[in-house]
Amino acid sequence: MTVNFVRRLLLGALGACLLAAPAAGLAQPKPPITVFAAASLKNVLDEEGAAYTARTGEPVQFSYAASSVLARQIEQGAPADLFISADVGWMDYVAQRHLIVAATRRDLITNHLALIAPAESKIRIRIGKGMPLAQVLGDGRLAVAGPDVPAGRYAKASLTALGVWDQVQPKLAQADNVRGALAFVAQGAAPLGIVYDTDARVEPKVRIVGLFPDATHPPIIYPGAVTANAANPEAASFLGFLQGPEGATVFRKYGFVVLPRPAQ
Repeated sequence: MTVNFVRRLLLGALGACLLAAPAAGLAQPKPPITVFAAASLKNVLDEEGAAYTARTGEPVQFSYAASSVLARQIEQGAPADLFISADVGWMDYVAQRHLIVAATRRDLITNHLALIAPAESKIRIRIGKGMPLAQVLGDGRLAVAGPDVPAGRYAKASLTALGVWDQVQPKLAQADNVRGALAFVAQGAAPLGIVYDTDARVEPKVRIVGLFPDATHPPIIYPGAVTANAANPEAASFLGFLQGPEGATVFRKYGFVVLPRPAQ
């Protein structure tokens, strides 16, 4: 074995070590905070997540669906770090099963219930007791979220309080979640629908016909809590961010009403 050959072997080994060293020292990607959130929060939480990542470097990923679906997924062991429901009922459901950290539960925001129509529609109706909603629908359907979904329950409560539920019930087109009901109207499949007013604000293909009186349905409250099996310790930090000044600004931008942060 010649000296030159040995030298080449040593240089080759050294080069391999130098190439491998930076790769070995690369930081592993941070695991994201996984948030299960009501479908009506998609646009606002996408922006909240981007703002939080820009500030902290911590990535956030979201799974959006009806609160009822998400609560049952958490019950079945789905890997969520944070749950944000569109009503207190489904948060109570997971709390009763010890699936959240009770001390982290917070009421974040509230909302309004709206009657919507396609943007080009000429329908006009005044929301009130005995309103002729069934007559206005004619042969058309009223798009609503399903009976297990918070928006669907709020809609039924309002229509019942206004004395028109029995007439309207046979004309319902029920969707899996509130964004599905929004899509029915936006696509022209239904002449009217009931969604949150914040949903209508982000869909240019619909317009708000009117708002349902808050007194006709239970308060629309979005609670959030860290899950009992949260794998990411940053989940509580993101929940705190949503309650802070920057988080509140984003919520208000999308039309949500921010609830007071409880005193520490």
